[in-house]
Amino acid sequence: MSVSAFYIPAVNLMGSGCLQEAASAIESYGFKKALIVTDAPLVKLGMVAQVTELLAKHQVNSVVYDEVKPNPNVDNVEHGLAVLQEHQCDCVISLGGGSPHDCAKAIALVATNGGAITDYEGVDQSAKPQLPLIAINTTAGTASEMTRFCIITDDRRHVKMAIVDKHTTPILSVNDPDLMLGMPAALTAATGMDALTHAIEAYVSTAATPITDACALQAIRLISQYLRSAVSDGSNGEARDRMAYAQFMAGMAFNNASLGYVHAMAHQLGGFYDLPHGVCNAILLPHVQSFNAQVAAPRLRQVAAAMGCDVQDKTDEQGAELCIAAIRKLAADVNIPAGVAELGMQEKDIPTLAENAMKDACGLTNPIQPSFDDVCQLFKQAL
Repeated sequence: MSVSAFYIPAVNLMGSGCLQEAASAIESYGFKKALIVTDAPLVKLGMVAQVTELLAKHQVNSVVYDEVKPNPNVDNVEHGLAVLQEHQCDCVISLGGGSPHDCAKAIALVATNGGAITDYEGVDQSAKPQLPLIAINTTAGTASEMTRFCIITDDRRHVKMAIVDKHTTPILSVNDPDLMLGMPAALTAATGMDALTHAIEAYVSTAATPITDACALQAIRLISQYLRSAVSDGSNGEARDRMAYAQFMAGMAFNNASLGYVHAMAHQLGGFYDLPHGVCNAILLPHVQSFNAQVAAPRLRQVAAAMGCDVQDKTDEQGAELCIAAIRKLAADVNIPAGVAELGMQEKDIPTLAENAMKDACGLTNPIQPSFDDVCQLFKQAL
């Protein structure tokens, strides 16, 4: 029997109104000055002011870095680090979705380990824990608020670096669905399909365990049941709450079982064309799982059952087909584009994209290792 490790933040606050409890927790840690890493839209929405005022009431001063791009890059990390050092912050608070969380992780990691974020590409390349990080989530998708995964775009190489490091795990994650009520339908759909991808890739991963299986299957059930409602009615509190739990459990699954070639390929599309990560995942997911069905049909049959399909009296192969059909149906119902050509991907770039995908750490736990030609073919199918 192999040894497995299970990573998760020490404290995770969930449920309506838990942001208030988070502020009390941050004060109890004894932090005096926080760098808030976020993006411009959340400043415009007033959410950043809400958090800074709440922190001030709990005797925690803060400075804001709000230049994070949708696909955070090396420059974002360096600029944010400069702000942190200038103001001598003793902790980092990320506010937003996956982009602010990933950027904040990178800033906090380099703050204590030195060098550049490019030095930490790969698995567990750091020597020291990062500066304490509190992650306040506003989307239901990436689960970056509770994982050890950090994705940063290196514009010089046109690739997304996968940094998988136990030292990037936040000390506190906050999932208050009240902060998610205003999330636009398109973002709700993209992040929800991202969470579904996390859960399915973790479930068919070669590193899956009974713990990650339980988290993945429950996440799949909740997403299948509530994503459509969250997209069609953003003010549906129950749907927002259930999706917050679903994406968190999907995070628990992939944070420990890792991912697969959906993410390995999606990272390249995001890095090369600056495309939305969740949408890329959603488009690639059925194609990669059709490929994986060569060896993972029994598991995909169980995913189909979790998605509400009747798999009784169905073979594993038939169950896998139902799973892939259910993925396509859910994506269509929440208005995900049919192919990446609609997003600007060009066939001439496929060899470069495939070559880089095969170097991505997320592909290591895919249930079957594709050849270069296989990956090229999957990209073509996704056009």
